[in-house]
Amino acid sequence: MSTLFEDRNDAAYKLAKEIEGYLKYEQKNVTFSNKDLIVLAIPRGGIVLANVIASHFECELDVIVSRKIRHESNEELAIGAVMPDGTFFINERILKILPISRKYLEQEIEFQRKEINRRLMEFRGTTSYADKLNNKIIILVDDGIATGATITASAKWLEKNYSYNKLIIAVPVAPKTSETVDILSTIADKVIVLYSPQDFSAVGQFYQRFDQVSDNEVKEIMRRYHFNI
Repeated sequence: MSTLFEDRNDAAYKLAKEIEGYLKYEQKNVTFSNKDLIVLAIPRGGIVLANVIASHFECELDVIVSRKIRHESNEELAIGAVMPDGTFFINERILKILPISRKYLEQEIEFQRKEINRRLMEFRGTTSYADKLNNKIIILVDDGIATGATITASAKWLEKNYSYNKLIIAVPVAPKTSETVDILSTIADKVIVLYSPQDFSAVGQFYQRFDQVSDNEVKEIMRRYHFNI
């Protein structure tokens, strides 16, 4: 099939219009300003989209760092994801087929938790969000959903820890038969997916340009939103 997006910026502009449509028309009885909005990116790819969307709404931007939990026998296979405080989401369906040891799981979670905190310091200069996410309309953004481990863990973490007004999850593309989207729909007030193709092998197949986003690019964007890093 032909690609759907030129690059992440192109996807972000299209996503911003859909988010705006939802906020304007489906929420027409709710009054809010740009100060009520915050765009949360899952880096690194999601930060490019978040920058465009936050610029569109002239609102705050931040990152939420989640790390995949790798399978004991295959590091490329994500069996879940972990958050900064050590809370984690596990895909029980995979574990029924490919079980792992409890000791490995504990070690992997601790390893990834330390990496999360290192990245939070590098990208934000702090691991604390204080109360900046409370009473906000949060727009959680990534460049697409494949396994969905990190975005599911992020959504559950937000639900557990913050008293936001609304949670909107927005991605350009996700598989048509996505268990993740079903799960996210039970957590978020709205899940926006621009395209849900039947033929899906990887997020990058739907982008003409899908270059790797570097840590320096993430930090450059974060500095635009007054993060002192």
